[in-house]
Amino acid sequence: MKIVGKKELISIIDLELYKLDAKIDTGADSNALHCDEIEIEDGLVYFTLLDEIHPSYHGKRMKMPLHKLKKVRSSNGQLQVRPSIKVNVEFMGKKYKSVITLTNRADMKLPMLIGRKFLSGKFLVDVSKEYLTKQ
Repeated sequence: MKIVGKKELISIIDLELYKLDAKIDTGADSNALHCDEIEIEDGLVYFTLLDEIHPSYHGKRMKMPLHKLKKVRSSNGQLQVRPSIKVNVEFMGKKYKSVITLTNRADMKLPMLIGRKFLSGKFLVDVSKEYLTKQ
């Protein structure tokens, strides 16, 4: 298994989002992407990306097929229903299929969260390290 730090870079190939800063969170069940203006219509989910660190992504309007609606317990303990999308990502030099929930993470420092379902069986987390993808 590869070792990852508490913060890493991930690319969401299907959204043409490259080198997004992501928090590795073993307490979170699933992956989450920071966005706003989330609307579901005719099996599609429309959303606006929010990432001020990458001006080319910030405010970009996206459209993807809806994978499913998921019940998720947020970091403050509230139960929410969030849309999810299924995408190809590149992480630690390899490509993977991944499900990502869409949510407004305005209170969070990083635009992406990588949860334990994605990490399980593939990665070990060393919380004393960051950005091992850059090495």
